[in-house]
Amino acid sequence: MISLLSRGFSVLHVRRFFRFFRLFPLVLLLLLAGCEDQPSESGLRLSGAELAWVGQRIFQNECASEHRCLVHWNRGEAFPSLGIGHFIWYPEGVDERFVESFPALISFMRLRSVELPGWLDELDPMAAPWADRDQFMAAEDSDQVRSLRLFLADTHAIQTEFIVARARASLGRAIAAAPPAEQQRLQQRLQALVETPGGTYAVIDYVNFKGEGLSSRERYNGEGWGLLQVLQQMDAAGGQSALQQFREAAAVVLTRRAHNARNPIERHTWLPGWLNRLQSYREPEV
Repeated sequence: MISLLSRGFSVLHVRRFFRFFRLFPLVLLLLLAGCEDQPSESGLRLSGAELAWVGQRIFQNECASEHRCLVHWNRGEAFPSLGIGHFIWYPEGVDERFVESFPALISFMRLRSVELPGWLDELDPMAAPWADRDQFMAAEDSDQVRSLRLFLADTHAIQTEFIVARARASLGRAIAAAPPAEQQRLQQRLQALVETPGGTYAVIDYVNFKGEGLSSRERYNGEGWGLLQVLQQMDAAGGQSALQQFREAAAVVLTRRAHNARNPIERHTWLPGWLNRLQSYREPEV
């Protein structure tokens, strides 16, 4: 750092460099996963129209397509959720069990040369500037929050690209994290899912919604709730399609999470909404 400072870099630029350097492997993986020229065994390839459709569905799922919801702080949570995918952003000093995604989105945008609001571009550390929900609610109509909402409203397309790239990057990692004896079976289930438009959407949405299921911290009573756990829960009995199996397995996994949670808000308030969201995991009507 001293060497960089001696070359005329400000402390802010040096800190931003090291913060970006730490995130670079993840963001590079997402960029490669999102590149249309990259080979893909997963089948997660979308046309421009399909990409826009996925983004619209996710925005509807997360925000009921409401502009104000693009910067939001749910009751019972220690962090705000931002953008069409409700990306998690921790305030400084908050370290919850859930995987934080908003800083990675911002790094993804920087690599794509997206112009950020000035205050966000200069923010250091890259932590939510509100300490808690009460402070956020007091600032909800401030110029800062309004500029952030407008920015997120104008960047739906690249947010969708980030969501899809994250899903692509997650598929192989989820399979590799399973016990070796399960991997071939889980790969077959995943491949059957992404061979249809509805299954492709379900996988992309679920990874954005509840994650990959790989973090050891994202567990209640030792049980996770991400993509990996849903693939493991799928049951081919009864001749159901892969998408039907995925939808029912996700309901089992999320219900188990809610009942394992210490906070009753997950069972009484959030679970019904989660299960309702799963009903969108169907093939689009022709």
